[in-house]
Amino acid sequence: MSATPLAPPGQPPPPPGTDGAGGLPPPPGTDMTGICFRDQIWLNNYPLDRNLVFDYFALSPFYDITCNNESLGSRQIHPLDMSHLTKMTGMEYVLSEVMEPHLFVIRKQKRESPEKSSPMLAYYILDGSIYQAPQLCNVFASRISRAMHHISKAFTLACSKLEKIGNVETDSDAAASESKTQKEAIDLKELKRIDHILSSLKRKVICFCFLRLIT
Repeated sequence: MSATPLAPPGQPPPPPGTDGAGGLPPPPGTDMTGICFRDQIWLNNYPLDRNLVFDYFALSPFYDITCNNESLGSRQIHPLDMSHLTKMTGMEYVLSEVMEPHLFVIRKQKRESPEKSSPMLAYYILDGSIYQAPQLCNVFASRISRAMHHISKAFTLACSKLEKIGNVETDSDAAASESKTQKEAIDLKELKRIDHILSSLKRKVICFCFLRLIT
């Protein structure tokens, strides 16, 4: 991992323990989207810009010391130097989006050739706090699950309304007069047929959303 650069004149030295916090990556499949890393002492001593942001990221638990950036840093080369990274193969981090000093997006990817790389994960640094961005498939799964909940609730409500309409009983002549037109338009067999259609449509919608999710 690249060493934290020397502090400019007049600034205090880097805090203890910030020269090697990064470590081995977590086991494959570990969900780290719920983790937030922030080192306020480092932020108080150094500016967060495109030149130092990777040194700050390397302190977080998201950093993998087996990356190519680590190799460059050990050779006194800036870890984000693309002229060197493109000549290597393996796992690397690149700075993909920058809005200094508030937002930085770092992409973890596997490089196979100077022209070909496969994205793996993305991390964003927002006002000094580092997060792992959720994967697209997880976002889709969450949205579909929420949509299916509301669809199921709507079908249940519709079926309950139909049952109430079909079971309306008039207890007085006035009520019978008011509901006469409505009762004439409602056929119990038709209600059952509509209920069957709604149930069938509900199953088809659920199956369709599930197939879209897994494909």
